[in-house]
Amino acid sequence: MRFLVFLCFLFAVNTAWSQSEALHENYFVTRDRVKIYYEIAGEGDPVLLVHGFVVNSQSWKKSALYKDLISGGYKVIILDLRGNGKSDKPQKPESYTNDIEAKDIMQLMDKLKIDQYKVVGYSRGSIIASRLLVLDKRVSSVVLGGMGADFTNPEWPRRKLFYRALMGEPVEELKGFIDYVKTSGLDQKALAYMQYGQPSTSTAELLEIKKPVLVICGTADEDNGSSKTLASMIPSSTYLRVPGDHNNTVHTDAFSQGVIQFLKTQDTK
Repeated sequence: MRFLVFLCFLFAVNTAWSQSEALHENYFVTRDRVKIYYEIAGEGDPVLLVHGFVVNSQSWKKSALYKDLISGGYKVIILDLRGNGKSDKPQKPESYTNDIEAKDIMQLMDKLKIDQYKVVGYSRGSIIASRLLVLDKRVSSVVLGGMGADFTNPEWPRRKLFYRALMGEPVEELKGFIDYVKTSGLDQKALAYMQYGQPSTSTAELLEIKKPVLVICGTADEDNGSSKTLASMIPSSTYLRVPGDHNNTVHTDAFSQGVIQFLKTQDTK
């Protein structure tokens, strides 16, 4: 009898473990056969968080925003963009072109049967978020964090410099960055192709946006050009500066408070 009880206990533990793993190990396969990892936490209106360059979805868990959104009654969706984290890392440049990252996200929303969602991007994640603004009618509002106006230039010199360095060309000013990529075990070629295929959103496209947009940036962050200029390109935007530089602003309480206040304002309209 005791043995039977023990077996039942083991079965219950293993079942709970399997269900827990299933909850946290979610994948979907894109139309070009790339496996993408994602997680969902919380209940309520869906908010998608789009991570930046050389990080992955788990970086959001270090931020006040992630916790505050869940406790504030939102369903939070995070994913590893292709080439990052637990997602596949295609080794062909064409696997990162033609708005493919935004299209991956749109396919995920199809899978989850979500008909309206909010988006928060940070750094390169804001570049992808801006494409969702243009491409996906289900997006109700967007936060562009840690981003200035420079990405609107399809020939952005900084993007090209990172691409050259990641492809192995000696670029003295990015030596420390390349060392970090190598010592962190990141996929350098995939990162290079992300820069190669990185989209831009034109000034004309931004002028046509009518959905609410928050442009939020650290007071010591001008890494990607002027955030004030970016806000001026979007007639429907709100502009906010909070303390911090490019690397730490996204983790702060001030960033979280600014984003959530913006989202809550949209909820009441």
